[in-house]
Amino acid sequence: MAWLARFADSPNTLANSRRETERLVLWAVRQRGKPLSSLTHEDFLIYRRFLADPQPAQEWVMKPGRRFGRHEPGWRPFAGPLSETSVRQSMTVINSMLSWLVEAGYLAGNPLALSRKRGSATPPRMTRFLEEDLWAAVREAILAMPRITQRERDMYVRVRWLFSLLFIGGLRISEVVGNTMGNFFNRPDTKTGDPRWWLDVLGKGKKRRLVPATTELMVELMNYRRALGLADLPRPDEPSPLLFPVTWKRADHPAPSWPESLTRGAVHIVIKDVFAMAAERWLKEGRGEEQAEKLKAASAHWLRHTAGSSLANAADLRYARDTLGHANLSTTSVYVHSEDDARHAAVSSVHRVSWGASPSDGLNK
Repeated sequence: MAWLARFADSPNTLANSRRETERLVLWAVRQRGKPLSSLTHEDFLIYRRFLADPQPAQEWVMKPGRRFGRHEPGWRPFAGPLSETSVRQSMTVINSMLSWLVEAGYLAGNPLALSRKRGSATPPRMTRFLEEDLWAAVREAILAMPRITQRERDMYVRVRWLFSLLFIGGLRISEVVGNTMGNFFNRPDTKTGDPRWWLDVLGKGKKRRLVPATTELMVELMNYRRALGLADLPRPDEPSPLLFPVTWKRADHPAPSWPESLTRGAVHIVIKDVFAMAAERWLKEGRGEEQAEKLKAASAHWLRHTAGSSLANAADLRYARDTLGHANLSTTSVYVHSEDDARHAAVSSVHRVSWGASPSDGLNK
């Protein structure tokens, strides 16, 4: 718990670290009959194989279907066997914890240190971003979503808005659920007086950054809000979430109240469903299985890296750094505002989803 407390300001990192370490502690006690401090290098070799095939499955793996809460009888630590990429990620988290416990004096040594010295024997880590053809496949899968019923249209416009927000803004899932519509604001360009829209994001480590709300992103925002029955643009400090439940409509909620933000888990499922849909279309078109597997493995963080790659290849690296929040941002002086305006113009001109369809396509049918 002392180690996990270091991630209190990063909900995603905290959740991932807690999951991996709890799995290890459960396995150590139930399978090996040992406390964490007694695990050896050989134990960790066995644990690595266990992650790829948690047995006995009835004890460790949840049954297919709905996901159970951790306090329900049907809950298990795993949804299924982990991929090689996920196994490596898990061992990286555990190694970090063990190294910290050595520094804290709880462990005499890190049993995984021996594994790290064998670097050349470890398969190269999968690059966690989507090449242009795979990103194009994701866009095509979204544009191909059915829009016959009202619910299908609602799901389509929400997915399109979510992926616009993730790619253009480079947002993390925690930032999607942790910020509101009222974080959008308009500040005129200091030179031309043209309107410049921004999204003020409270991000990882409680740090704020300004994300350029490009013309394309603002069109998608207005399109999404119209589908919800809301005014085109949010009010200053409007507390409504960036992403609504698919069944919510202003016509059904005339009182000035807003739904709760979706959970990180719920948004993650929406994103994974889209990547799975893109992978299925990829296979049906007779394209490579390896690339389809990469689409299935993709996550919101892959999309963030894809956005960063797109920006870094087309715009000043400083703009990519500040948009993604890789450095502290100051917005207190006219000089910095001028720099922000240049970043807004640069990001708007080169960084696009390029849906290839009318923004209102399928919404007014």
